[in-house]
Amino acid sequence: MKEFLKRKNIEISLRRYGIDALGAMAQGLFCSLLIGTIINTIGTQFHIPFLMKTVATVAGVDYTVGGLATAMSGPAMAVAIGYALQCPPLVLFSMITVGFAANALGGAGGPLAVLFVAIIAAEFGKAVSKETKVDILVTPLVTIAVGVFLSWLIAPPLGKAAMWVGNIIMWATEQQPFLMGIIVSVVVGMALTLPISSAAICAALGLTGLAGGAAVAGCCAQMVGFAVISFKENKWGGLVSQGIGTSMLQMGNIIKNPRVWIAPTLASAITGPISTCIFRLQMNGAPVSSGMGTCGLVGQIGVYTGWVNDIANGTKAAITGFDWLGLVLISFVLPAVLSLVIHKGVMKLGWVKEGDLKL
Repeated sequence: MKEFLKRKNIEISLRRYGIDALGAMAQGLFCSLLIGTIINTIGTQFHIPFLMKTVATVAGVDYTVGGLATAMSGPAMAVAIGYALQCPPLVLFSMITVGFAANALGGAGGPLAVLFVAIIAAEFGKAVSKETKVDILVTPLVTIAVGVFLSWLIAPPLGKAAMWVGNIIMWATEQQPFLMGIIVSVVVGMALTLPISSAAICAALGLTGLAGGAAVAGCCAQMVGFAVISFKENKWGGLVSQGIGTSMLQMGNIIKNPRVWIAPTLASAITGPISTCIFRLQMNGAPVSSGMGTCGLVGQIGVYTGWVNDIANGTKAAITGFDWLGLVLISFVLPAVLSLVIHKGVMKLGWVKEGDLKL
């Protein structure tokens, strides 16, 4: 069995499924749901006719350009997962159907359902790939059959479970904004820096509202924090690559000296409750944006998109100056200032020395 799994490149491990597949799922979401949301927002805010009008009607449902991208989130996630699992072509292409089925039957918690179903279907497809003389029939048939059956069997309960957990977190944040602001901000922020996907976690749990705002705060604290405290070592290239790229670049240095993580993490513990208690910053755009921070400014675009949506559905009267002040302070100013101050204290204690943050 070990020889067979090795020959088929089936690696049952936390890294393959919990890091590679999860991270790829976030990229699939980014290239579909998130981009679609951004396109719709641009079209609406700048009154671009082509982006606002219906370009296709499928089964009685009208789609804009952004709507088409959003509708493909299930297939995009599944194909991304299949790519991360290094699926052969016939398996990879079959994942389109698997992703559509899992996302549709998973409901609001579709991303988590896609993650589980796509992984299992992909591994079954890889197991039978090129084992018969009619591979072009057998491999897609097995992959799609397993994927659709599992979508019917486990996608609905997985989706409900994900939304239940997400709703509990969001409810708890409303009830205890200070405590949950700290917890959500720190946990999601650390997940962003670790080689796992905070964006996929937020998407799977449907994390929006105050909890989504706290998640944005935590991710920004990590990215902006590491960017500014390591500026002396990494200059402008490091500032940009970490500040609007990813703080995951520091994982090697964190492993060497975990204390370099103190400043951004403490900063997130401070900005999280400031976000929830003072500015009441809510992220009501696509849930995946909650876990993106300043990466491509997706977190900030998500917050703005949420404001637009809230105004459209009548839950928010207008975007105020206080809203913008909160977004700028939470996303950029406070993470930079707090991280620098805390980092200087850590260096004075001798826990971190110059060069520890060099990329």
